[in-house]
Amino acid sequence: MADTMIRGMAANKQVRFFACNSTDTVEKARITHHTSPVVTNALGRLLTGGVLMGAMCKNDTDKLTLRIQCQGPISGMLVTADANGHVKGYVSEPEVMLPANDVAKAVDLGVLSVIKDIGLKEPYVGDTHLVSGEIAEDLTYYFATSDQIPSSVALGVLFNDDTSVANAGGFIIQLMPFTPDEVVDRLEKKITEIDSVTQMLDRGLTPEQILEEILGDFGLEITDTTETRFHCDCSKERVSRALSTLSKKDLDSIIADGESIEVKCQFCNKAYEFSVEELKELRK
Repeated sequence: MADTMIRGMAANKQVRFFACNSTDTVEKARITHHTSPVVTNALGRLLTGGVLMGAMCKNDTDKLTLRIQCQGPISGMLVTADANGHVKGYVSEPEVMLPANDVAKAVDLGVLSVIKDIGLKEPYVGDTHLVSGEIAEDLTYYFATSDQIPSSVALGVLFNDDTSVANAGGFIIQLMPFTPDEVVDRLEKKITEIDSVTQMLDRGLTPEQILEEILGDFGLEITDTTETRFHCDCSKERVSRALSTLSKKDLDSIIADGESIEVKCQFCNKAYEFSVEELKELRK
């Protein structure tokens, strides 16, 4: 069954929500980057957050990037998503050896950057400090401080005995500016009473069932369902453009070696080979 992302409204359009199952997406990232369990957990949460926030993009051409630079042994992570359920990401240090659930220690203190490329001359960049390293809490803090949208973010990854991904997913619930206090209070109380998202995933709940447990009493209305997956849109042409940004001195040094080079995409590890002649053309 393919990963899916749903979105919709509740409480007479006073609350909006996004939820997804990202199991296959996170497993593809684990296999691609050979991540240890704690890194799979951290990157999986950020990939899931990327899927949910990518769904907030208004246009098909919009891109959302989540970048974490941190003091923990993971060092950093980067995830890019769009409005069509496509997401990709990588981590600086994929083989950190800590307990699988010790994401906060693996990430530690640092900065979360949310970069929105919506076709303007320069992308919008919002930076906030990491408040816990748990990813969901850090995204909640970002929404509250940078976007000033009261939000509840929950992200989770569960493992099989062989450290493959058994279940992954999460949700974002946000209050609209005109939400009355009565609805806010009821929703806050409900969120404190429900199981954690990992417990709900462990029970085998779908995104629809998770949202039903939370917002079923608020008039849940699902407006859209999108298939989501780990997808890299790299190509030799794109890598060529990246190489062409090197200085002429650096390109001359590579060409002087007299051998072809191999360049790997950071997101999917696909390798592209460039001959000396191709490098000379780039140099021109």
